[in-house]
Amino acid sequence: MRISVSSDMDEPVARSLVAALRDRGHEVRPHGALRPGDDPQWAVCSQAAAREVADGTADQAVVCCWTGTGASIAANKVPGVRAALCTDAYTADGARRWNDANVLALSLRLTSEPLLKEILDAWFAGAPSTDAEDRQNVDRVRLFDHGNTRR
Repeated sequence: MRISVSSDMDEPVARSLVAALRDRGHEVRPHGALRPGDDPQWAVCSQAAAREVADGTADQAVVCCWTGTGASIAANKVPGVRAALCTDAYTADGARRWNDANVLALSLRLTSEPLLKEILDAWFAGAPSTDAEDRQNVDRVRLFDHGNTRR
């Protein structure tokens, strides 16, 4: 899988993330502080990674900043992106299952290496739900991308 990864800081957990994804056999497309010469601001690099998901250059993305909040906000501004800030494995599984999330947002402050492994295990094991209500919710979110907020 092609995975875009962004981080606004070159932190040990960000480097561990890149290594873990490569160890799992994924092609990593780095952004921000993970790519020399890139703009490391969280808004810029998170949106760059998310755009690659939206345009099909990447299958998924992982965006990181100190809290993970800014990275998730920036990523979610890209139409077609459903970014989820996940601080544990259960949330990562639910984000993939019920929300069909295609971008994982992580906190550089809160995510330890053991927790990172648990979150990635849950994220990649999760699959979008086929439940009709879950699909309707995801479809409704897609409409938001086109400015349609009415029923």
